[in-house]
Amino acid sequence: MVEIQNVFLEELKKNQTNVTVFTTNGVQLRGTIQNFDKFCVVLSVNGKQQLLFKHAISTISPQTPVQIHQQK
Repeated sequence: MVEIQNVFLEELKKNQTNVTVFTTNGVQLRGTIQNFDKFCVVLSVNGKQQLLFKHAISTISPQTPVQIHQQK
């Protein structure tokens, strides 16, 4: 089974979609997803990389709609 979060993050990464990431403590980061794994997301913010732990992310809001094509 394919996890929807992996499909969503892969589309954001592939298309270099601008996103706003809201953390659980209220911080907003704007950038693009560079990479991700089971526990972390690497976000490029103003040319610098930020490593975010997924458990600290509340919401990822893309600037444009994301087409999710989930495999069955």
